[in-house]
Amino acid sequence: MERNRLGRSDVHVTELGFGGGPLGGLFEPVDDDTATRTLEAAWDSGIRYFDTSPHYGIGQSERRVGALLRGKPRDAWTLSTKVGRVLVPQDPGGRTDEAFEVPATHRRVWDFTRDGVLRSVEDSLTRMGVDRIDVLYLHDAEEHFEDALRDGYPALAELRAQGTVGAVGAGMYHTGKLTRLVEETDVDVVMLSGRYTLLDHSALDDLLPACAARGVSVLAASVLNSGVLATPRPSAGATYDYAPAGPRTLERARRLAAVCEAHGVPLPAAAMLFPLHHPAVAGVVVGMRSADEVRRDTDAFGTQIRAQLWSDLRGEGLLDTRAPVPGPQADVP
Repeated sequence: MERNRLGRSDVHVTELGFGGGPLGGLFEPVDDDTATRTLEAAWDSGIRYFDTSPHYGIGQSERRVGALLRGKPRDAWTLSTKVGRVLVPQDPGGRTDEAFEVPATHRRVWDFTRDGVLRSVEDSLTRMGVDRIDVLYLHDAEEHFEDALRDGYPALAELRAQGTVGAVGAGMYHTGKLTRLVEETDVDVVMLSGRYTLLDHSALDDLLPACAARGVSVLAASVLNSGVLATPRPSAGATYDYAPAGPRTLERARRLAAVCEAHGVPLPAAAMLFPLHHPAVAGVVVGMRSADEVRRDTDAFGTQIRAQLWSDLRGEGLLDTRAPVPGPQADVP
């Protein structure tokens, strides 16, 4: 699988990355055996970039990802995790975590201070059992952006200068705030959630031009928009941005699916490959919760798509004219 460099750093990622959210029990529990098989299938498929976070299952995802990677050659994989929430132990009292299907053994405390960042990194290294982190992100800082910009970013830059991490950035969905981070700091990469997809091109307004101008890489996450683009034919009840898709969104997704079907291309394949045509995008990150899901996603990622598909999507008014895609000449042998 092809690898790309993140910004001006020495860190490289495979174009398809493994998103560790589902292994933390997102939406439904995932047992240890299933998690192990999922991670091994990802490795066997050629994926070498693994993303996780303390937030995902209050540490469960980090522990599981670390268990896989500790057994693999250190120079063969790239690992990212995130800061912004410190995990504080508590008595679960029979409760389940509010965001993931795991026992509520910890609570999250927002903390973008230098001390909070350093504590979070130390805790993550311990949970994963690794000696360093390749990429470190400020996580979900939309409602804490000034703190993250003022205190969190300098702490990340300090860790990068020390060699504790190789590249730094932020993972958010808010393109305006990510754009400000790109323009006011020296980040290497941003992980953009759900804002450069077949359904949402809003990153073309500000973030992607800023990243291209500043030499900052983009990793496109939530490219399936949390479910509505995850099947060849979107059905009623499909989710968009973690909520039921509205009628207009569902109708647009079905129009996308119809054009893809006419070209013999599954909608999820087009959704995963579309962002990669932008020069600022270094890869896509897809959450996976089973070995079968890994195989479906990697098979879709390997789909050969003729340029005429993108041309037809644009002709139907389904692609922003600013979105880079291969031209018709790309189909000429």
